[in-house]
Formats: sequence, C-alpha cells, structure tokens
Amino acid sequence: MQISIDQKDWYKPKHGPRYQQLHRYLADQILSGDLQPNVQLPTERLFAQEAQISRVTVRQAIAQLVSDGLVEQRRGAGSFVLPQAQKLEQSLSSLVSFTETMQARGKSSESTVLSHGMFTPTPDEVVSLGLGSGVRVARIERLRSSDGIMMAIEESSLPENILHQPEKVKTSLYAVLRAEGRAPTRALQRVTAINLTAKEARLLKMAEGAAALKIVRVGYLASGRPIELTRGIYRSDIYDFVTELRLEA
Repeated sequence: MQISIDQKDWYKPKHGPRYQQLHRYLADQILSGDLQPNVQLPTERLFAQEAQISRVTVRQAIAQLVSDGLVEQRRGAGSFVLPQAQKLEQSLSSLVSFTETMQARGKSSESTVLSHGMFTPTPDEVVSLGLGSGVRVARIERLRSSDGIMMAIEESSLPENILHQPEKVKTSLYAVLRAEGRAPTRALQRVTAINLTAKEARLLKMAEGAAALKIVRVGYLASGRPIELTRGIYRSDIYDFVTELRLEA
C-alpha cells in the first residue's frame, strides 16, 4: 500500500520549515492510525515530486520520523511505518502506581532514575506539601518505560521524614512507602494538555512540540496530611486517562 501526499494537505505559509511541517503531518497520520503499520512510504524522488518539495526536505522529515521510532528504513526496500504501542487506559479514580498499572496488564515496568537527592523545597512544594520552615524534600525524577517503550517522565517530591532515603526508590515509589507504612491513601490529580519541550521529547523519543499529558498529583495519608507531590509527563499517543461518573442519590 502506497500513500500520496499533496502539499496543500500539510503545508501552511509562515508555520515553520517545510520539513518540520511534513514531519508533524506524517507523525500525526501514523499516531492516529491513518497510516497503518508496514505501509511503505513513497521513494524520496516520488515523494518530492508529488509534494512539490526538494528531496532534501523529504530526507529531513523521514530522518526525524526514524529518530522518533515511527518509521524504519530497510536497506534496499524503502521506508516503512512501524507498529505503535496500543493505548493504555488508566483510571483517574484509582490510586495505583505506574508499576501496578503495567503489572495489571501483563507488561514489564522499568524505571531509569534521572536524578534524586535531598533539596530545599520550591515554593510550590512548600504549599502543596504544607511544609514548615527548614524542612527539606526528597526529590526523585524517573523515566518510566514498559517493554522497551518510553512512556512517561515523573518527578516526585516528599517531606524528608516520609522518604529519607530517595536512593532506595528503584522502580516503585509506592512499594517503598508501603513497606514503611507511609503510602498515600487518596490523592487529588489535575490533567492538562501540553506540548513537549526539547528535553522531554528527547527522553520520550518523540518530536519536540508533540502533544502530551501533564498530571500533577498530591497524595494524602489517611490523617489528611499531604505527603506526595508528583508531576508527570505522559505520552498522549499511548495513555488515555478515564474516570467513572455516578449520579448522586
């Protein structure tokens, strides 16, 4: 199956270089499922001819798709759309960790610790966690993946008397907290749509400016004390966050 690309479908004057606009258009087509796995892209020459652009522009756009993990170039055969991970539904009404979510779906759960340590809290951490003067926070930033696919970036902050050894967190933060009897029993979450920065895109192996979901969660002990502030960036092409609504009596 071949595709045909008309410049009027993707190019808008003053909206950035042509190769970036073409890349975004093709990435959206792949992530939406309009371009199915194993579909072969036109040759560089035919692509340039049909889209009325230079072969250099086509080459730059395809190279970015390859870097994003959306397209594979096969020697002597051409460029083909790669299969993408199926979307995962995660309930907003259940307090479960990334690790537990993956395990429930029979998937692996991996974490790469990007940074950790004890820090002077930011104003946001002071307010969200109700911290007093002189209290430090344990902060840990992790890159979360499953079956080799980068899925989320999470940064968690907790009072030092809740998590006094952030280096102990290797995979599941909640597993460490439960082992010490300090895991949150409820949480408030806010979900917003964002576009990835260059750093976030590089970590998640996506295009800069790609759509993503940002979740800010504050977790509370049964006593009502806030003890966890987590900021997470999740791939919107993989994650769907759902919630159940009930009619009150």
